[in-house]
Amino acid sequence: MPHRQDAIAQAERTARDWLGQVRTELGTEDRDFAYRALRAWLHVVRDRLSVHSAAHLAAQLPTLLRGLYFEGWRPNRVPAEFDGEEFQRRFAIEADIEIGDVDRVAVAVTTALGDRFSPGQLGHALAVFPASVRAKLTGQPAVRDEHLDDTRLADLEASVTRLYEAVTELAGGIAGSPMDEPLDEHVAKAAKAAHRLLLAAGGSTRSR
Repeated sequence: MPHRQDAIAQAERTARDWLGQVRTELGTEDRDFAYRALRAWLHVVRDRLSVHSAAHLAAQLPTLLRGLYFEGWRPNRVPAEFDGEEFQRRFAIEADIEIGDVDRVAVAVTTALGDRFSPGQLGHALAVFPASVRAKLTGQPAVRDEHLDDTRLADLEASVTRLYEAVTELAGGIAGSPMDEPLDEHVAKAAKAAHRLLLAAGGSTRSR
């Protein structure tokens, strides 16, 4: 029994230490405010992550804060899709603060947790977020337009698909050369077909 009590006491001390660092970054002695801010950060960030990524982030937390992290979690509803504005709204509700205070509070909690997590772990978790959400969490400006990034990604995916089709056409033409048709002539036909596909890919990309 004494050993169990020691373990519980240690878990409580560790949780208080982490919460104390959040208070320091927030510049407040209000433990309740710091607790609400930490809980809001954990819940909103958690819900933007996949189940796998959320579990990895949870492994960085001490026992009692891990319980707080998973409080009310619905793994069948993640990752939730939201941008920077929706992040602010959710955070403000969770922390019971004004939306205008969200950025400062979120950055303070990120800084506190970044000092406690394994090196690179927090950055790795936040890297999957939209730029507008990362900006709210880190205080760094969103240097890329998200719509533009999405468009470029769609263009790249379309180009890769066209390239795959072209290579497949060429390879199929070479492998499928009939016995009564010269190989060079058949390869030339396959190459022309592949070329048409690549031109179509280039045209569709430029037209976007």
